[in-house]
Amino acid sequence: MSEPSNLSLQAEKKRAIREGLIAVRPALIATFTWGLVTGVAMVKSGLTESAAVAMTLLVYAGSAQLTSLPLIAGGAPLWLIFAAGCIVNLRFLIFSAALHPYFRSLPWFKRITYGYFTTDMSFVLFMPRFGEASERGTYFQRWFFLSTIILGWLTWQSSSLIGIALGALVPSEWGLDFAAVLALMAITIPLANSRPMLVSMLAAGLTAWVAQPLPLRLGLLVAVVVGILAGIWAEKSMKKERR
Repeated sequence: MSEPSNLSLQAEKKRAIREGLIAVRPALIATFTWGLVTGVAMVKSGLTESAAVAMTLLVYAGSAQLTSLPLIAGGAPLWLIFAAGCIVNLRFLIFSAALHPYFRSLPWFKRITYGYFTTDMSFVLFMPRFGEASERGTYFQRWFFLSTIILGWLTWQSSSLIGIALGALVPSEWGLDFAAVLALMAITIPLANSRPMLVSMLAAGLTAWVAQPLPLRLGLLVAVVVGILAGIWAEKSMKKERR
């Protein structure tokens, strides 16, 4: 079998980037709102603007940032702040295991770079599209994923920096966190377009609500695991019904 020409690879790259940008575009409103809220929250919690900028660029994880802010404001020890952030982001171990077949042939430094840019939304956009693909790790799949994570990163960082700049001017009574929740709901609800996805979302939402008393926001991790398992179960049940 002959190798694809550079011309065909360039055409495939352009098509992958175009489709990736189209796929991620509806999620950018939620990303921008969430980043703006996180930027404001960092300044409101007592971080200096320079520290807030460093945090958003280095950490790049809204849930971990918001989890650690009350601990930082309360003077918690560094190990507890670090542990809380890691626990909240343990769901990315699950994401990494699912994405591994698509990127395992890349050098380790590229895999680390992809991991830094990966978000919940990029995972949600990628896996339903390529989860059942017979061939994994294709040129098209990688550029599709890369286009979604880069645009998501640019949107997050720009909105977070705006939030940091405006943090001192925004009244605490505005309740921006509720606006972020509404924006995220506007993106996630349309994703419930199949029975497995609906079952997964309902199971994760119910688990997150029940598991709220768990310390260090462990309920978020539990909800992710339950949601994934419920979705897998629902998908297998649908396949059995079709036989």
